[in-house]
Amino acid sequence: MEFTAEQIAGLLQGDVDGNPSASVNGLAKIEEGNEGSLSFLSNPKYEEFIYTTGSSICIVNKTFSPSKALPTTLTLIRVDDAYACFAKLLEIYNSMNRKEPEIEQPSFIHDSATVGSDPYIGAFAYIGKNVKIGNNVQIYPNVVLGDNVQIGDNSILFANVSIYADCQIGNNVIIHSGTVIGSDGFGYAPDENRVYQKIPQIGNVVIEDDVEIGSNCSIDRATMGSTYIRKGVKIDNLCQIAHNVDVDQHTAMAAQVGIAGSAKIGKYVMIGGQTGIAGHLHIADDTKIVAQSGIPSTIKSADTLMGSPAFNHNDFKRSYIGFRKLPFILSKINEFERQFKELMKK
Repeated sequence: MEFTAEQIAGLLQGDVDGNPSASVNGLAKIEEGNEGSLSFLSNPKYEEFIYTTGSSICIVNKTFSPSKALPTTLTLIRVDDAYACFAKLLEIYNSMNRKEPEIEQPSFIHDSATVGSDPYIGAFAYIGKNVKIGNNVQIYPNVVLGDNVQIGDNSILFANVSIYADCQIGNNVIIHSGTVIGSDGFGYAPDENRVYQKIPQIGNVVIEDDVEIGSNCSIDRATMGSTYIRKGVKIDNLCQIAHNVDVDQHTAMAAQVGIAGSAKIGKYVMIGGQTGIAGHLHIADDTKIVAQSGIPSTIKSADTLMGSPAFNHNDFKRSYIGFRKLPFILSKINEFERQFKELMKK
């Protein structure tokens, strides 16, 4: 599908600088653009590529002033915020690629399940008893929805997602392939013979609106009550969230984060990859945690943390400088000891 510079500028409320009839049929990074591609430039670090790009159209900030000649085949669309406008175009492009409403066969939908309008349900999907699916939901092949699961409007479950019984998924939620929602929490108690006995996990998982969860994540059901992923949370691939955890609104975590049971994560928290968070603690709103950190205890006020166990990142950096100097410091101590012994002999 082709769009002209004039049409794109109209969508973005921008100004055309060049040929308004220039057309594009695809998107590309500015350094990889070719004829028919649409690119954008917002970071000055990439400015050098605009002078050699093969793209036909490039979205730039209104403040952009070329330092040398642009390619004669390039048309600019000047906007207030190039990055935000390109993101808007990506969203439009993505919505155009939504699956057409269809229920593919073979798939299983229990007679007691209810499915809203305009669904896409892929082949080999399994939808259990009393499941409720909202409008415009996309369920890709091999998805399994256990009994009593609820899925809100406009949500997307990619291939091989499994949602165990009784879990609730809100509106506009995206869950990527291989993720498991509602598996049993890691609950065991040793008996008098020190043999672990399983503690039944009878709660569920509640995922609120506008959440996105990456591939191959595991979010465990609560022992009792609910594990909560609140509105607007973003979870990267390969994350583990244990039973009875509560992740509050608009928190984001990168890949391989592990959160132990009953931890409470505040609003707008940013968690770097491979961070481990102990159970039964609270992390304050607006906290930032650097990748590979370990959080063993409650964080009472917003801070930027680093290390394992984690503490203030500036203190950590100063400490690390001292740590790197340890070999030099030890050699100096050894030298002082040698000199002291020689003095004592004299």
